[in-house]
Amino acid sequence: MTTSVPQAYAQLDMTGRSILVTGAGSGMGREAAILLAGRGARITAVDVNEAGGKETLQAIEAIDGEAQFVRADITVENDVQTMVQEAVDKFGDLYGAFNNAGIIGAGGAVVDLEYDKWKTVMDINLNGAFLCMKYEIPAILAGGGGSIVNTASTAAAIAYPNLPAYVSSKHGVLGLTRQVALDYAAQNIRVNAVLPGSTMTPLAEEAFADPEVKAKAEAAQPIGRLGRPEEIAEMAAWLLSDAASFVVGSAFFVDGGVNAA
Repeated sequence: MTTSVPQAYAQLDMTGRSILVTGAGSGMGREAAILLAGRGARITAVDVNEAGGKETLQAIEAIDGEAQFVRADITVENDVQTMVQEAVDKFGDLYGAFNNAGIIGAGGAVVDLEYDKWKTVMDINLNGAFLCMKYEIPAILAGGGGSIVNTASTAAAIAYPNLPAYVSSKHGVLGLTRQVALDYAAQNIRVNAVLPGSTMTPLAEEAFADPEVKAKAEAAQPIGRLGRPEEIAEMAAWLLSDAASFVVGSAFFVDGGVNAA
């Protein structure tokens, strides 16, 4: 069989595949949802922010993509179970997921951080990833296998001053990713993590509202600038595709060289 497209590119084709994206209402999640839809995937865009999620849905429809929006809070088990079921009900199955929803949360030294604020970060970033995979995996297995990508962070590998909850949660996401990858590799589910560096998402825009703070952050990047959401989305899309068919339990830095510095 011949093709006009080189095989390496053909393997990036996601036509007909049902993909769930959390945190799809903005930033990396939105860019990934649009990118995957543009490559033919059928998207279940999930976010707790209904307005943002609907904007993502409109952006996908504008490129003639196929998608639905589901409002869900990934810290609520029933919401997570429902979002997965809605993906299956709408598109017939679930092939993959980009578990991207997360927050930076409160900072400060450990002795100053309120326990409730610690728990909020852990609940969204780590417990949310756990709940997503708990319900995504049975649906993916029912279709014969697929791929899951979790958003960790460079903070999954290195520490940052005064961010104990965020750093701990992202270390946990990476550990959970590797464990689940090991447990399900033989059942044809690939699980990997993308580790973004400082990226200009809406959350980061708030943190970098001060030009001096932004300039310092840019200077700390070996590449000399902050990342763009679409650059993280490209890595997530590749990991979800057949082009990454032998990639299991891996962590991919997309950080402008920070991990190498």
